[in-house]
Amino acid sequence: MTHTDTASGRAKMDHGEEFVDILEERRRSYDLGHALRTINLHPYQGGPRCSTAKLNKAVLESQYLRYVAEELQKATQETPVILMPNHKSYLDFLVISYILFTYDIPVPVIASVIRLAEMKMVGEILRRSGAFFIRRAIGSDKLYWAVLSEYVKTIVRTGYAPMKFYVEGLRSRTLKSMTPKLGMMHMVLEPYFKSEVFDITLVPISISYDRVLEESLHAHELLGVPKPKETTTSLLKSTKVLQEDYGAMHVNFGRPISVRQMCEGKINRCQYNLTPRDLPQKPTEEAQACVSWLAHLVVRVQDEGSVISPWSLMACMLLQAPITALTEEGLLWHQLTGKTLWLRKLVLDCGARLNWPAQTPDSDVMSSAVALHRSVVHQKAGRVYLVQEEEPARRHPISPQERMMRTASAVLMLASYRNQSLHVFVRPALVATALHITESTQRDELFAFYCFLQELFSYEFVSIPGELSQDFEEACSLLKKCGAAHISQQEVTPSAGGMETLSFLRALIQPFIDSYQVMLRYLCEEGDQVLTEKQFLAAVRSLATRLILSGELDTYEALSSDTQKNLLLALRRLEAVTKSRASEENEFIVNEAAVRKIGDVLSGKIPPQMLQTTPDARL
Repeated sequence: MTHTDTASGRAKMDHGEEFVDILEERRRSYDLGHALRTINLHPYQGGPRCSTAKLNKAVLESQYLRYVAEELQKATQETPVILMPNHKSYLDFLVISYILFTYDIPVPVIASVIRLAEMKMVGEILRRSGAFFIRRAIGSDKLYWAVLSEYVKTIVRTGYAPMKFYVEGLRSRTLKSMTPKLGMMHMVLEPYFKSEVFDITLVPISISYDRVLEESLHAHELLGVPKPKETTTSLLKSTKVLQEDYGAMHVNFGRPISVRQMCEGKINRCQYNLTPRDLPQKPTEEAQACVSWLAHLVVRVQDEGSVISPWSLMACMLLQAPITALTEEGLLWHQLTGKTLWLRKLVLDCGARLNWPAQTPDSDVMSSAVALHRSVVHQKAGRVYLVQEEEPARRHPISPQERMMRTASAVLMLASYRNQSLHVFVRPALVATALHITESTQRDELFAFYCFLQELFSYEFVSIPGELSQDFEEACSLLKKCGAAHISQQEVTPSAGGMETLSFLRALIQPFIDSYQVMLRYLCEEGDQVLTEKQFLAAVRSLATRLILSGELDTYEALSSDTQKNLLLALRRLEAVTKSRASEENEFIVNEAAVRKIGDVLSGKIPPQMLQTTPDARL
């Protein structure tokens, strides 16, 4: 929980940490004045004033500096710093640079997508602010890769400036953490692998939003609506949107990670001495594994540093009600608030960071959250309803499919805010799901099914490679801590008083299971086939639409293109789908028997051992 001291502008967390409101002073002055301000550093009390010229001369002529300069010539160069924030909004691009500028810290060079460079005026402003622009897909263009790679490595080697890039690669439209992309990570770490720098410091940064600026845009993109092109004109037109209330943003700079310390024992750098450093070298399997492990670790630290809002907890509870209840009769307000307060205790027991004002009545906190998210839900006569897009004036009544898509847009926005809490619950939720599906309490059987779920949902929930056993043990410990299960060396047994917790945890995973079952069903019905990703997305969205309209499916998240793409990636990982090398259209070959077997394991018909995979090794 947090409470805000209005006099000091500080928000204090329950566990003693403080977040500083750096915009407090800006609200009483002008932004341009802040950007063009002259920094006037005051000496310590009693110290003489000194001009910049005198200061420089005194420093340069000091005996100590001469000594240190000589020592530095013999020592390794200073550690390069890599800033690694998560990526959930366009504002991520600006906020880190703004904070560093406010505290007079060197502004980083920033890896940005090339389409931003095409925006008139804005592209040049970003470039002069430290951005360099890269293609999203490099493919087989070896020259482009060589130029980009050398540019990045030179920045790291020379310590030209801190560098910032998003390890996830893309902006998360679901507000969940995504599987990291490793290309830029390889470039950044190669100077250390080649002993060109003594160490590299990675700084994970967690950015949390009460309300995301692009919430509606994200939902429409997930439903297949083409993403609008970024232009300067569209940016100027968006100023009206910026006048709305978006609540608070928390930026948490995580504990710096020393690459040297973390890679100790994981990679043998001597192998790089066998080839001249200037020659390109293909990363070894050992190097690839080390880079992947570090990238996944950064994502985990980002998750652990994020701040959960009361609204995220309310979204969790709202989505556990039938959608028809939210759209038609509404959910009783006292029922929602009571369940949210129950969940607040659970999330704190799990050690999460929760931004819940301590000095404000709980009812006011939750009412404010609903008011802030009036684009998603509204409160009326003691009930909470899902908001659907306003219907424009029209001659003909809206079709059932159009009405369903409007509901889907609101559901996906609600799901994105639920996703901000998922990292807290996902591991114990997978164990709770394994308990339910296997109907077993044996630890070895539960662990096998846990590994299967983590493998199948590997693009939904990020896990650190090689740490499935540790994650499983931590999940069991959390279940024990919150009173949901009894843990022994051989068994995990649900406790009498833990059924509510286990039911809640299973319900968090159920939308993903339902969505995957629909897509597996489609692939099984079609049999062995060759299809493109575009064909797959259109076909499964059509099937999900029919099932929702018929009442057979209540999971609107099955319509999400990200969920559909994640399954396709997981099936490739499980070797149930293979990519055709002969085709230039990104075609996939489906192994119907393998897909059916995966569906049977997910439904509990056969044990995961029947897949003959070794999930922990694969991960």
